[in-house]
Amino acid sequence: MPTRTARTAWNGGLNDGSGQVELSSSGVGTFDVSFPKRAAEDAGGTTSPEELIAAAHTSCYAMQLSALVAEAGGTPIALQVSADVTLAPDPAGGFHLTGILLTVRGEVAGLDAAGFAAAAEAAKETCPISKALTGVPITLDAALD
Repeated sequence: MPTRTARTAWNGGLNDGSGQVELSSSGVGTFDVSFPKRAAEDAGGTTSPEELIAAAHTSCYAMQLSALVAEAGGTPIALQVSADVTLAPDPAGGFHLTGILLTVRGEVAGLDAAGFAAAAEAAKETCPISKALTGVPITLDAALD
């Protein structure tokens, strides 16, 4: 399996600086980042590490769930996955991720709600990004459409 690469160029301090994240392996984009916008409700056209984690988690989870639905005898037709990644002050200093809420709605042939829920939970536990984030509580809201 290949190694994927991203890089960030940062200028200035935490509160007055800014940077750009480049998705180097794919070349699909460069995105602005700044701490004040990271900590604000309105991201103002910038991304954040938390949004990038959410993107990585939803895409990984969707792939894993589609595989597990098929292993369980179902046919995945459509999966809509979102992730809410929460950043908060860390009592030990700095910041930390306090939780991730994965929400999935699926259109699946050949599995009932219980079968889909079991596959969804197994995907949460076995997708590589979930495994990498074991220090963060991950909750799941899964249902068939």
